[in-house]
Amino acid sequence: TSILAKTGNITDISKNITDGFTNGDLTNQITPIIPNLDLIASNTQFSRLPKMLLQSFPDDDKRQVTYLRQLLKPLREQYEAIYLDVPPTISDFSDNAMMASDYCIIILQTQELSFDGAKTYINYMQYLIDNYGAELDIVGILPCMLRAGGRVDKKVLSDARQEFGNNVLNTIVTYQERLKAYDAEGISMGKIYTGQNDQWDQ
Repeated sequence: TSILAKTGNITDISKNITDGFTNGDLTNQITPIIPNLDLIASNTQFSRLPKMLLQSFPDDDKRQVTYLRQLLKPLREQYEAIYLDVPPTISDFSDNAMMASDYCIIILQTQELSFDGAKTYINYMQYLIDNYGAELDIVGILPCMLRAGGRVDKKVLSDARQEFGNNVLNTIVTYQERLKAYDAEGISMGKIYTGQNDQWDQ
């Protein structure tokens, strides 16, 4: 949220997903960031989601995991694509995100714990498909190398390709100075002396 706020030079975002879940309507919680990019921001109060779902649907597991899908229905007609950014954990957050999504990209840091987590996450996706009727396909697994060329990074990437085959994307996100700058400055594309977009890190 903070990175996108800086990207759009927005000093304060008051609209948030928590109010949308509480009121049963996300359409009033949209903040425009830049042309063709809007945001429904999260906030610390959203950590109460498990309690909110249990209070709203105490005896209905399926309603608990499909509430976000219900809230997103009006927005599907307004947008070409809706991206849901959730941590790769098994929780009410990811349950709702997976049940509301058509496709999923799994981020894989080239660390052993992340590799194990990806396997668990994919197995859990299948559980939601089998038990709750999730309609979700994996677009791919995107490797993020913390240390390009590092021994552990290369081994984990190799193990992932053996485990998941062609589901592991050929594109690899490597650690770059630009990514650190996004935290402080927001997402931007600089220009080089020719006037073209700067696409390479020093």
